[in-house]
Amino acid sequence: MGLMKLKKNRKFNYKPRYYKGEGSPYELKHKFDDYRTAIHPAKGIKGKLNAALDDYKHNQNDSVNKRVLIIVAVLIFLFLFIIGFDLSIFLPNN
Repeated sequence: MGLMKLKKNRKFNYKPRYYKGEGSPYELKHKFDDYRTAIHPAKGIKGKLNAALDDYKHNQNDSVNKRVLIIVAVLIFLFLFIIGFDLSIFLPNN
């Protein structure tokens, strides 16, 4: 049916007549593309998730990983507080 498939953009190999440089001057490339692995063409939901987890695990910046874990922990506790979860079950009884 093709309802869930993304349409691929067409690629043209146009090269100006008097251009002496390498590659195409019209090539659109993001400046961080060389450093990311999760931006490659879509491989489905499982492939995207695996690529993002791989990128997260092999990240050189540990402060970013700690920051993400702290944000996730705060969001989980906020969610538990909103739904009225009793956190006293984790505390020892006297």
